Amino acid sequence: MGRRPSERLRLASLLTGSSLCSTVTYPGSSETFANPERGFYHHTGECNASTFDEATLRTYRTSQSISLVMCIFYLREFKTSPISASALAHLQSQLDTVRRAGLKVVLRFAYTDSDDVDATPAQVSSHLDQLAPYLRNNADVISVVQAGLIGTWGEWWDTRNYGDEGVINEQNWRDRKAVTDKLLSVVPTSRAIQLRTPKFKRTMYGTSTTVPRIGHHNDCFLASPDDFGTYENPSVEYPYLQQDTLRVPMGGETCVVNPPRSQCPTATSELAGFHWSYLNTDYNRDVLAGWSPCIADVTRKLGYRFALTSGTYPSSATRGGSLPVTIGVRNDGYAAPYNPRNVRLVLRNTSSGALTRLALSADPRTWAAGATASINQSVTVPSNLATGQYQLFLELPDPLLAARPEYSIRLANQGTWDAATGLNNLNATVTVR
Repeated sequence: MGRRPSERLRLASLLTGSSLCSTVTYPGSSETFANPERGFYHHTGECNASTFDEATLRTYRTSQSISLVMCIFYLREFKTSPISASALAHLQSQLDTVRRAGLKVVLRFAYTDSDDVDATPAQVSSHLDQLAPYLRNNADVISVVQAGLIGTWGEWWDTRNYGDEGVINEQNWRDRKAVTDKLLSVVPTSRAIQLRTPKFKRTMYGTSTTVPRIGHHNDCFLASPDDFGTYENPSVEYPYLQQDTLRVPMGGETCVVNPPRSQCPTATSELAGFHWSYLNTDYNRDVLAGWSPCIADVTRKLGYRFALTSGTYPSSATRGGSLPVTIGVRNDGYAAPYNPRNVRLVLRNTSSGALTRLALSADPRTWAAGATASINQSVTVPSNLATGQYQLFLELPDPLLAARPEYSIRLANQGTWDAATGLNNLNATVTVR
């Protein structure tokens, strides 16, 4: 995995301290591939009634470049009673299967898909107490939690207990916020939740302060001028959403064919402007079929898409001394990552293959769409590191799944990804003395 002429590496000699440095440039790649917590997702059935198949899920990732599945877990039988032990066990089994397959879930709980009969705020609160340990213990494979719980499909519309759309009184809003606050309290702080419309977040939490753990999902994207009620006042909510989604997750699904709004020009403009990270590939297929001119670009750009631009590295370092690196990373996607992500410089001994991981302080959540970020840091070489030559790699592992290479971020460059280790080859070596 050393340098190859086809990678068109440009080496420039620079003098930094006492060590000669080399600058490497990295060709980009247009390849489509899976990366965690972004992209198209599959929604194939009710998560409470169906059973995920591990082999099928794995095929999503390896053959379709899909890393997400939707899990809408209906609690129909428990509107006035505790969630049964068997239902909770099934939820755990579903999440275990997702973990074995190397994917993550977009998770939502709901009480009905056919009428307005949902659960009271008190019952929802009790259920969330039951769900709390499952959310906590499976945070590693939960990408994001949609607020759900209220109304048909958990989309906060037709609802028996929280006021119907257009007839929501002050108590209804207090009850809706109580459910949201309770959900925030039981979902691990490393994970965000999403509300169905900008109005819901703006009404309950205001617009003057940032609420970093509450994102958005639009489940009728492009369906009408207001996306079937997703927007109440686009002239106000569009600018709000464009700014808010710089920091919080955005996703959802298309709804109905509605040309020209549902076609590529508007679709790609709003996917980029509202920083979409994920989108349903199963619904609405007629809408997606109309995206043939842009579907490949959308597939690559949903969420983040990081590519190395250049890197400068010393040719040698001393045990116990510093190893300065400068690495440029461009985000060609629509959004930044929305969950925590580690960044590491990895040294691999060219003789023994032993790996040494050195933490970098960069936060990929700050690597904004359409911009280039710079990692400029001097790390300390362990004093007990064996002398010899080391290849340099960049690793962006999941903090909760660091031993699983399929959960590490792959960079969009030619010939740099090692799927077996989850490492991105920086095509540079350093001699440790």
